[in-house]
Amino acid sequence: MKRSLFFTFFLISSLSSADSYSINTSSGITEGHIQKRVVSWDDIPYAQAPIGELRWKAPRELKNSTKTKIEPKEDNFCVQKPSGLGGSEGDGLYSGSEDCLYLDIKAPQASLNKSMPVMFWIHGGGNTSGLKDIYDFSKMVKRHDVVVVSINYRLGPFGWFTHPAIQDLQDGIDKTSNFGTLDIIAALKWVELNISKFGGDPNNVTIFGESAGGHNVFSLLVSKEANGLFHKAIAQSGYTTSISPQNAYKPKMKSSTSSNASWKVVNKILEEKGLKINQDEINSNELREILLGLNSKDFFKVYANRPSYEEIPLLTADNIVIPAVGLRKALSMSELVNNVPTIAGSNRDEVKLWLASAEYFVDLDFSVIGSILNIPKVKLNDKDAFETFNSYRSSAWKIRGVDNPLRSLAKAGNNNLYAYRYDWDDHRRIIVADFKELIGAAHATEIPLLTGNNKLVGDYGFLIYPRGFSKRYLSKNMMKFWANFAKYGEPGKSSNSIEWLPYNGLDSSKSSYMVLDNRSNLMMNSDNFSFKSLAEDLYKEPSVTELEKCVVLLQMLTFVGDDLYDDKSKYYPGECKRENSEKFLRDNASFIDY
Repeated sequence: MKRSLFFTFFLISSLSSADSYSINTSSGITEGHIQKRVVSWDDIPYAQAPIGELRWKAPRELKNSTKTKIEPKEDNFCVQKPSGLGGSEGDGLYSGSEDCLYLDIKAPQASLNKSMPVMFWIHGGGNTSGLKDIYDFSKMVKRHDVVVVSINYRLGPFGWFTHPAIQDLQDGIDKTSNFGTLDIIAALKWVELNISKFGGDPNNVTIFGESAGGHNVFSLLVSKEANGLFHKAIAQSGYTTSISPQNAYKPKMKSSTSSNASWKVVNKILEEKGLKINQDEINSNELREILLGLNSKDFFKVYANRPSYEEIPLLTADNIVIPAVGLRKALSMSELVNNVPTIAGSNRDEVKLWLASAEYFVDLDFSVIGSILNIPKVKLNDKDAFETFNSYRSSAWKIRGVDNPLRSLAKAGNNNLYAYRYDWDDHRRIIVADFKELIGAAHATEIPLLTGNNKLVGDYGFLIYPRGFSKRYLSKNMMKFWANFAKYGEPGKSSNSIEWLPYNGLDSSKSSYMVLDNRSNLMMNSDNFSFKSLAEDLYKEPSVTELEKCVVLLQMLTFVGDDLYDDKSKYYPGECKRENSEKFLRDNASFIDY
């Protein structure tokens, strides 16, 4: 009898619990599932699939879908080239689907009746790769009573594309080139409408993202379409690149994106279709039908096989979604900025991941045992040059992605600003590699500590990230800082009472920032770098050749952010020719595929 009653009680409780996690949204009915006291709702569509006639249009609201049951959807990430780290897995030049506008939600099981802060995650990947599924914020959700939303958004030429055959034949918001940006905004609108059903507060939404996600955070700060949809912002290793519609379509000068401007891309498409005609000689409607009629793979393959030094036009200053003055300048204009509390930060060794895969800097040494196990030892060819390239380029990233944006926001009237530099590098030193030296505090290496898991790193996590107090301490405090900011608009104090003070690097004064590191080194610090000071110091560097100095200068002034070479290279006391530096990069563009 007792067993029967217990079983009946358990069954009723389970059914009741299951019903409480079934939520009717504007997209349909989504079923939550519980794991370790966190409820997850996965693969919720937040807009119509941008396929067919909706390719290269603003996302459309779902219609007549409130009673539809939402089913899990495999491989629902957006079209991209496969990438082993931070992107989709697979072989070939193509993966993903154009039907990719989905989001996931995580909330603490015991707090669904509360009105909790919402943290809205925007993944990185250069706006050409990445997906929501490789980020798991369950630990932050459970420990700090926040709701986390993770989204997919259109990438690469499906997310940002400028051509008269598209924009000139469309109206209103569809005349934009920034479809990926509008996807993120559409997801924010979905959150505003639905998140209260998941225990989230629609009036307390913090957008946060890393790399391209940080760039997209900055983009939302100046987009009038996003105004009022979020209340705090965190940009991790962000940047402020934008391009004019003219340069995205048919640039007059050669640049890092000009080889993939839409004029040249469409020419390649016409050639592949056997149409030996000039674009100006074809009817715009006919050309539009050709572009819309291409399947995903046939369109994307024109972009996929490009050298590492070539980029594609992305965020466009089209004066529809992004102001015509461009993202970098717009951040300083009070009439254009969405003024909310903002954190911006970068990593001390931002570029080491790229340098450590460049054949110019590293070599693979197969020992006898390594040959048997097929595990090589990674060796640096020139440690001093490796460190010099990293130091100057990473410092320039801080100027571009932290100091300049925060100073601009302060100029626009925002006095609730915070900065950080991520320095933690207590990685493993093993026979395969000295990861402390090789990777250090590299780009994106803060994410496993912020999430509390190595899911982003996948199979390589145990090789790089050791267990122990150092990692646990910083992971615990990063989650605390981020959650405090989402709740109160300020990151507060660490577990050992180190207070994160506001940013004060206005004009040319020293910029203050929190050093995110192990317990001994977590502290407030300041520096006063500028492109002028970096160029002058670079000139005196003994560890690199004169040509290498010129290459570093070029990368400092063109890598992540608008091309500032013509304006800022005058600070370098020596003589550099841009064409020589560009030739060096082309000649040494080989990378090791680990």
